[in-house]
Amino acid sequence: MIRLIRGFSHPPPFLNGCVLTIGNFDGVHLGHRAVIEMLAARGRELNLPTVIMLFEPQPLEYFLADNAPSRLMRLREKILALNKLSVDNVVIVRFNRALANLEPEQFIEKILVEKLNVKHLVIGDDFHFGKMRRGNFNLLKEQGELFRFSVEKSTSYLLSDLRVSSTLIRDALNADDLIEAQRLLGYDYSICGRVAQGDKIGRTLGFPTANIKMLRRNTPIRGVFAVTMTGIDNREFQGVANVGTRPTIDGNRKVILETHLFNFDQNIYGHYVSVQFKHKLRQEMRFNSLDQLQTQIRHDVAAAKEFFNV
Repeated sequence: MIRLIRGFSHPPPFLNGCVLTIGNFDGVHLGHRAVIEMLAARGRELNLPTVIMLFEPQPLEYFLADNAPSRLMRLREKILALNKLSVDNVVIVRFNRALANLEPEQFIEKILVEKLNVKHLVIGDDFHFGKMRRGNFNLLKEQGELFRFSVEKSTSYLLSDLRVSSTLIRDALNADDLIEAQRLLGYDYSICGRVAQGDKIGRTLGFPTANIKMLRRNTPIRGVFAVTMTGIDNREFQGVANVGTRPTIDGNRKVILETHLFNFDQNIYGHYVSVQFKHKLRQEMRFNSLDQLQTQIRHDVAAAKEFFNV
C-alpha cells in the first residue's frame, strides 16, 4: 500500500535517504510506467524507499487557471493508479507563489536535500523546474556532486516513433480517437468517481442513470459513449454514458458524467466506480423537448448494444 505524505514534515520522513522522481504523472500512461519501473529498480539496488513528488494544483493549472489543459485524472484517480505500481511513497506538495518563485538551486537544497534527503533522482528527459523553468538535468548533475546525490535521466517512451505523453493522449481524446488513447495509456481511458443523487430525470424518461460529478475544471472528452462500469460486485456492466452539461435539461457550466447501465436496477448511490470509454457514439446536443431527448437516448442505447453485440 502506497504511503501518502502531504507537504513536508519535521524531521524528514526519509532519514536514510530515498530514490525520487518528480512530475505530474497525469494519466499514469506507458511512459510514466517506464519511469516508475526505473525508479523501483534503483530503489531495490540502493535498498532505499521510492518516492514520487506530485504538485497540487499542477503547475500549468496554477499559472493558467481555467485555460490550463484538461486533466486526464483527478488526484484520487492518480493515487489509485500509482497504488497498483511499485511505488512506496507519494509526496503531494502544494504549488503556490512561493514555490513558483523558488530558484532552482534553492529547490534542490531546501526541498530535495533538506526535506526529502534524496540519494538518487530519476527524471524525465524534458524535466525543467524552478523559477522561469531554469533548472534542468545539467544543473541537477552539478548540484548532485555538491550534495552527494546521483541523477539519472530516463529516455522517452516511444510507440511507433511517437513520444508517449499526456499531451498526445489528450489530443487523441479531443479527436475522439479512443483506440489511440488506449494504445498510449495502456488501458481504456476511464473516469472514476462516487455515484451521487441526481434529479432523476433519466428515470422519468425510462433510462435511469448513475450520476458522477466530474469535480474538475474541464475534461478531455465530451459526448455520448458506449461504456463499461466497474466497482460494483466485482463485475463489469455495459451501458451508455453522456459527458457534458446537459443542454436540454439545464445547460449549466458544470460537466457531469451520466451512465445508463443495461438491465441494471441496483441502488448504487455512494459507490466509487470507474467508467471505461469504449466507443464514441455522437456529440452532445440540445433537443427541443424531452420527448426528442427520450427518442435519441433510445437510439443511443441501441447503438451501444450493437457495438457490444448484445
